[in-house]
Amino acid sequence: MLAKRIIPCLDVRDGRVVKGVNFKDLRDIDDPVALGKFYNASGADELVFYDIIASAEGRPLFADILRRTAREIFIPLTVGGSINSLDDFDRVLKSGADKVSVNSGAVRDPSLIDAGAEKYGSQCVVLSMDVKRVGTGFHIFVKGGRVDTEIDALKWAVEGEKRGAGELVVNSMDTDGVRGGFDIELLGEICSRVSIPVIASGGAGKREDFLELFRTTDCQAGLAAGIFHSREVEIGPLKRYLAENGVNMRV
Repeated sequence: MLAKRIIPCLDVRDGRVVKGVNFKDLRDIDDPVALGKFYNASGADELVFYDIIASAEGRPLFADILRRTAREIFIPLTVGGSINSLDDFDRVLKSGADKVSVNSGAVRDPSLIDAGAEKYGSQCVVLSMDVKRVGTGFHIFVKGGRVDTEIDALKWAVEGEKRGAGELVVNSMDTDGVRGGFDIELLGEICSRVSIPVIASGGAGKREDFLELFRTTDCQAGLAAGIFHSREVEIGPLKRYLAENGVNMRV
């Protein structure tokens, strides 16, 4: 059985790591290079780096910051933000990323997933999904959570796997930054429909939330930002706690 992963996330805006609640009210946290180096030394299994407004502003991701961050870490690095073409894949990978996260670009042109998987391998393509409850269903949002596409999130997850995505990052906009726990219902629905690894994002507030995630869903990893940035939950002790409670971890 594969070990579960704990993944910190760096949401980067204007060269700084930021964090908000429900994708709003962003506040400054730290320098991405320093924070990436800290997480590398803290036992994180991977690191996710999102340029969160590159897509909304219609500009390329901050490659210079990415290169400086990549030089300081020795764990897998997933990078996303305004990935709209294979040229964007190439630029991000050459800047130090191990995996490329597609979101708005894949919604506009789903064949981007196929093309990325064909050229670089499915293991390199991560489909990131910003999901929010609308009525009785779950919709995909884009442009940093600003625009409702009206796409059914459960169907999009299935399509993403069929097109060649190697992983899904499921970002619950309803639980993001609230720290009330992961969106177990949403994650369970998606896990039941796909066979590729699902990374849960949004809602972690304490170590018990990760234990609930791994005990009640088939998610392969838990991703968080605020509780790690604030040091309220430290990655090393979290992984030891999970291992002591029967979760297969790399400790």
